[in-house]
Amino acid sequence: MPPTPRKGARRVAEIPPETLAAINRGDIDTVNLVEYVAADPARLLPAAAVRIDLDPAHPEILAAVARLPTLKPMQRHWAAAGALYRIIADDTRRRQALATQPSDILRQWAAMCCGLDAEKTLEERLADARPFAADLHFGVREIAWLAVRNAVVAETALALELLQPWVSEADANLRRFASELTRPRGVWCAHIESLKQDPAPGIALLQPLRDDPSRYVQDSVANWLNDAAKTRPDWTKAVCRMWLKENTGKATTYICRRGQRHLLKTSETTD
Repeated sequence: MPPTPRKGARRVAEIPPETLAAINRGDIDTVNLVEYVAADPARLLPAAAVRIDLDPAHPEILAAVARLPTLKPMQRHWAAAGALYRIIADDTRRRQALATQPSDILRQWAAMCCGLDAEKTLEERLADARPFAADLHFGVREIAWLAVRNAVVAETALALELLQPWVSEADANLRRFASELTRPRGVWCAHIESLKQDPAPGIALLQPLRDDPSRYVQDSVANWLNDAAKTRPDWTKAVCRMWLKENTGKATTYICRRGQRHLLKTSETTD
């Protein structure tokens, strides 16, 4: 039988010392946001270096460790990933080693490296992000799309074309990646101004997902529609009317209800 999943603490002070030590060694995944916040990138970065056969006293590592305490929590992770990237950018073996660590935070850092590959094409970056988009850990999946978001903002039309096959994938995580990555507004990321003003190009990705069986995908599609509704309520209402006319199943009904929650708050409901 597989081991029983660890139940995360509700507060940082309640995390067992041995669990926190294992997280900071890169031995285990975090299981909730409390553990993630408690992790210390300044300890984890040298440990990560050792795990991928780097010198923990490398100047890039030492400089990053010294700088991390001055940064905001999320910036620390990007800074740590940046330090590793500058050392292993062209080192396929070490990048693969980082991408397959037992620590979700280290895999997140590997995913962040996809966003730092400025010389790669958008198609190449999406291909590199794919294993992280399919990762079993929710945190890695979130970083996967955040890492390539700016590249998608810069080449939105191409991204919509390249992501078309993703919405037919058997893996719900990959289908959700295509939707979440292209949301007009999104969370903690740059907006896609062109889709805020004209969401219509996104319908090619959303249409195949309108009755997706996965709640994970359904929520992302609904959030996409809700994003669009804030600048183009007419478009979101029209799409929902069309979908509900085509399919009144539970999935579509749920997506359309959640996708119009901004309209419900502002009394701009569908007729």
